[in-house]
Amino acid sequence: MQGRILGAISVSHLLNDTIQSLVPAIYPLLKDDFRLTFSQIGLMAFTLQLTASLLQPVVGLYTDRRPTPYSLVVGMCSSLVGLLLLSRAWNLPLLLLAAALMGVGSAIFHPESSRVARLASGGQHGLAQSVFQVGGNFGTSLGPLLAAFLVVPYGQRSLAWCSVVAVAAIALLWRVGGWYRAHLAAPAPRRRARAARAFGAGGLSHARVWWSIAILAALIFSKYVYLASLNAYYTFYLISKFGVSVQQAQIDLFVFLAAVAVGTIAGGPIGDRIGRKYVIWGSILGVLPFTLALPYASLFWTRLLTIVIGLILASAFSAILVYAQELVPDRVGLIAGVFFGFAFGVAGVAAAVLGRIADSHGIEFVYRACAFLPAIGLLTAFLPSDTQPLHD
Repeated sequence: MQGRILGAISVSHLLNDTIQSLVPAIYPLLKDDFRLTFSQIGLMAFTLQLTASLLQPVVGLYTDRRPTPYSLVVGMCSSLVGLLLLSRAWNLPLLLLAAALMGVGSAIFHPESSRVARLASGGQHGLAQSVFQVGGNFGTSLGPLLAAFLVVPYGQRSLAWCSVVAVAAIALLWRVGGWYRAHLAAPAPRRRARAARAFGAGGLSHARVWWSIAILAALIFSKYVYLASLNAYYTFYLISKFGVSVQQAQIDLFVFLAAVAVGTIAGGPIGDRIGRKYVIWGSILGVLPFTLALPYASLFWTRLLTIVIGLILASAFSAILVYAQELVPDRVGLIAGVFFGFAFGVAGVAAAVLGRIADSHGIEFVYRACAFLPAIGLLTAFLPSDTQPLHD
């Protein structure tokens, strides 16, 4: 039963993130139709990510104290309303409102769905988070395909057809909510015994734990600012520098996001086996040579390098999230909300800031500036080991 629930929550994540990724995927279309600047595109990205990021820790903290099995359905309904509004919006304020509603849906979805994945893990927390995350990343990669073959040919109003995806997710999440409610009736001592096995539950002082959380947050900053540069502006970069068509740029964005999805599945199980700190080292710092080369590459090598960057960088989040949850094992929802929220918030702020930079210095400058971000991965050296008993 747990395996089916883990599969269901991963598929739900795929459906949720397919909807969410439609927004950045149609930026080129919206830019032309509404005559938006890069700064206004950045504002829309900021709105989407900010609403998601600010609410997620609140949702996680609340559900740590009062688990709410059917909140996942409520979140998906918010995304459905936002998607329908996006298909009919006629000015920038309505576009921003639609993005905000979709951000609220994402904020409600992620902390609780991450908790469900952990509950259904059977003790293999890294693997479970990777399975959960890979669903989301594959969903994110599907957004550009829908944009390329549905929205670009048929226009903004064709977004309404994508509501079928949200309705399917609502039906699936209703069944997951039923399992979650039944799970809450399980004996509490067994659930507490599982949490007590987390490596941070004993030997680390509070100061060391929160210092480690701060380092993990810096690593999230590095990863998601760089990803924001690609998610929001990669299509513009390809169009501007290499003259590819909008549809071809969407396909190239899909290839990059598919590489992110494939890379995601590796981080969790490898972390379960050899330790999450090693995965974090390899994922964040290991991508640095490729990000430094990207701004100077030809079209062929740009496509190849972004695939490699996606594969390597993607493995970090599952390892970082599970590492953080094991540092603070009695606040699983809060930690999930903080890290998902911080990731989304960083991405939103970065998209807005990078949009201003692109307006003033050109889109190519964005990638030259962001190339150095993975060097922040050197901070991993200050994290405690998670492969042996810890003592402060």
